[in-house]
Amino acid sequence: MRRTALALALLAGCSTPPDKAATEKIVHDYLMAHPEIIPEAMTAMQTRDVAKLLRDNRAEVETPFPGAVAGNPQGDVTLVEFFDYACSYCRAANADVKRLVASDPKLRVVYREFPVLTEASGEAALAALSAARQRRYVAFHDRQFATPGRVDHERTVAVVRAAGLDERRTAADLADPKLKAEVRRNLDLGRALGLTGTPSFVVGDRILSGAVGYDRLAAAVAAARQAGRTRAAAG
Repeated sequence: MRRTALALALLAGCSTPPDKAATEKIVHDYLMAHPEIIPEAMTAMQTRDVAKLLRDNRAEVETPFPGAVAGNPQGDVTLVEFFDYACSYCRAANADVKRLVASDPKLRVVYREFPVLTEASGEAALAALSAARQRRYVAFHDRQFATPGRVDHERTVAVVRAAGLDERRTAADLADPKLKAEVRRNLDLGRALGLTGTPSFVVGDRILSGAVGYDRLAAAVAAARQAGRTRAAAG
């Protein structure tokens, strides 16, 4: 990118502005001589596009379904996770998110059910939202990922019991159109953000895809916190 800036500066400094054909030839020749800047430019463009997309959808992305949240409700940084209970990578990432919550008292985590793998993971997502209504979301969420085996109806029922939920209320909630609409909203929101798999994390102006590990999540949270402080100081 520094070379690109230099080339543009040289063009800008010409005493006689070059015509379009001459300019295009200069740019073409420069890119042919330095092809390594093309992926850099593409990455920069994609980063700007993602940042704008997130700014335009910030409130919707960061506003949780009531109760589907962990950490500090008034935290200065919000980490949003789109996940599927049938996803083994989400299971691995859950330990990293729990570690972040334990180590960062100013972090707020918003959970978004994104059941894209199996029909059974859709049922588990609805049970999780019922748990949120019963103020047992984190207990259900952690128990789901801690319980071995494939996600299916019998396993979800067992997790409902182990997490201390009201079974009759949960059974009724599984058929609640409002909870089904919430799951559809999460799916639509994730697709609008261009998410292609689980887990996917949104923090600040960044989207991280996959089980990226504690260190990368912590670094993204720190960057979002610093960006927030910078904006506050400037404003």
